[in-house]
Amino acid sequence: MYQMDTPEALQNKLYFLLEQLQNMASDLPPKYQMRLPIELLSSLANCLLNDTIFEIVKGLLEIQHVTEQHLYQQRLQFINNKKIEEEEKLKGLNPEQKVEELRKIMKKHKEELKIFDMNLVLQLDEKVKDQQQLLEQAGVPGFYVTANPVELKVQMFLLDFMLRLSRMSIPI
Repeated sequence: MYQMDTPEALQNKLYFLLEQLQNMASDLPPKYQMRLPIELLSSLANCLLNDTIFEIVKGLLEIQHVTEQHLYQQRLQFINNKKIEEEEKLKGLNPEQKVEELRKIMKKHKEELKIFDMNLVLQLDEKVKDQQQLLEQAGVPGFYVTANPVELKVQMFLLDFMLRLSRMSIPI
């Protein structure tokens, strides 16, 4: 049995990580496979010898879940406030006035919700940039700040690979 820090143990871990990354990458559609050359996967496997990277990725995932939940709650609160506002404006109106007023309110609320949702998306985009920066600063290959949809998708695959590897028991 090897000690974890022996060169042999590190080499075995590196080979295991690289093999797993190659297997995961081979399951992707070809347009993404070509964006994950062996050099990138090899650098990533080498980077993952440091368990700290796994901890960073898990922490980012937790932060993302909390952020998404918070933004979802904000959206529900916004919608609820609009419903209350609608009920207040319709009080005391006759049926004909209610129909006309409701039409105006619905149009206004639809626009306000669209603006609110756009703001939520901007907040999520900012969170993605923060994650990209952090992973780049941590030296994780394949990560840098980008808004390119294909590159973002590749980074999402890499994050998924790292999360899946973090759940595996890595032989030494």
